[in-house]
Amino acid sequence: MQNKVLILDFGSQVTQLIARRVRELNIYCEIHPYNSNKFDVNDFQAVILSGSPHSVRNEDAPHPDLSEIKGKKPLLGICYGAQYLVHFFGGKVGQSSSREYGRANLSYIDHSNELFDNIEEGSQVWMSHSDTIIDLPENYKVIASTHDIDNAAFKIEGEQTYAIQFHPEVYHSSDGKQLLENFLVHIANLVQDWTPTSFVETTVAELQEKIGDEKVVLGLSGGVDSTVAAVLLDKAIGKNLYCIFVNNGLLRKNEFESVLDQYKHMGLNVKGVDASAKFLDKLKGIEDPELKRKAIGNAFIEVFDDEAHLIEDVTWLAQGTIYPDVIESVSATGGPSATIKSHHNVGGLPDFMKLKIVEPLRTIFKDEVRRVGRSLGIDDELLGRHPFPGPGLGIRILGDITAEKVKMLQEVDHIFLEGLKRWKLYDSVWQAGAMLLPVQSVGVMGDERTYEKAVVLRAVSSTDGMTADWVDLPYKFLQETSNKIINGVKGVNRVVYDISSKPPATIEWE
Repeated sequence: MQNKVLILDFGSQVTQLIARRVRELNIYCEIHPYNSNKFDVNDFQAVILSGSPHSVRNEDAPHPDLSEIKGKKPLLGICYGAQYLVHFFGGKVGQSSSREYGRANLSYIDHSNELFDNIEEGSQVWMSHSDTIIDLPENYKVIASTHDIDNAAFKIEGEQTYAIQFHPEVYHSSDGKQLLENFLVHIANLVQDWTPTSFVETTVAELQEKIGDEKVVLGLSGGVDSTVAAVLLDKAIGKNLYCIFVNNGLLRKNEFESVLDQYKHMGLNVKGVDASAKFLDKLKGIEDPELKRKAIGNAFIEVFDDEAHLIEDVTWLAQGTIYPDVIESVSATGGPSATIKSHHNVGGLPDFMKLKIVEPLRTIFKDEVRRVGRSLGIDDELLGRHPFPGPGLGIRILGDITAEKVKMLQEVDHIFLEGLKRWKLYDSVWQAGAMLLPVQSVGVMGDERTYEKAVVLRAVSSTDGMTADWVDLPYKFLQETSNKIINGVKGVNRVVYDISSKPPATIEWE
């Protein structure tokens, strides 16, 4: 692929948004840590430097080698990237007299500069930095300012190097997408050919070349990612794909049977394995969230390995890994990444499985997976399914897990999701589910005192799970749902609704 953008990541929480905006322009891009050696800069036609929580003035500031980039390829520095191009090339960056954060408006634009084509004075931009550019080096020319910041944007004369001290990737920058289009399409001359159809064609060809006549085994989950991965592989290698759907006892109510039925109608070669008793036994007495994830992961590997051995001469394991999984599992600053949670499908396999890994969706985001699925003709109902965590209800039951708790939560979750569908709210929610808390509360039913479980309902809006906002569901819906749960699920006497966003909270509670 010779039409790619490299995004060098300096640890900003919104680097992924830059990638999303570039992809929305139908241009392929990849994010790599600034100090990674896992890419060849010659494979990319343009480069973007991300923002960062670091200051360029600190001794341990991220310091990339730009010798093969600056002055040789179209380059756009954003925030930290802009300050880096000043501080380390003869200019001056200092602490701002007041933190430059939030909305601002461009008060001056050099209209002769093509980075600002079709962008007018007054355009709103989003600032987020405590340092500011004080003096530009020689041959750096100011091309935009705000009322408070003289050097809001600049160009290095004689180079295709541009930089801005605001964030075009966030929605608050009203012409951010236009600016990125100006840089990538009109300055870097990239072609807007990154489409679901082109992805399918390229990926199928790559899979055929990589796998040849060898056999592939894939663990299906019933979710969007593994389903799209399966259909892509089926298109590429047909009968050599063997799918296994494991019931870990932590699925939603009736999910094992209904998902198997769906796959049967899609023509996929799928075997269902009910291992729920084994999983529940492995989880007995475990309360720590990470230990639960590991126990579920290890049990899955055991079951999956047993089933894979029944397939003669299988060589490959396919996984539904998507780009956010990869990004969240890689450090952008060189040191160990802070572990928010273990990703069940990132990090490879134990040595004894001896399988090569193929991940057809590794380079794309969740909404792109759905668009690819649509282009493959997968049913909209399946593509519209809410994401469901690999460990299932195991990380929605806080504390230890028992069969009784699983059944209780399955009933609560079923009432919640069916209600969302009935009220036609399901498709406007990115993910919804219920959590069972390890606490009991006093209640009154009839004239009797009860001391029973509390459950939490959670519904969020998001694009790919990197960030999420809680959904303001109608009061009448919440009232109806709460009544149905308390009256219909034995052992539950209290329902609460989670109004936390990500960050600072995560979508799941464990």
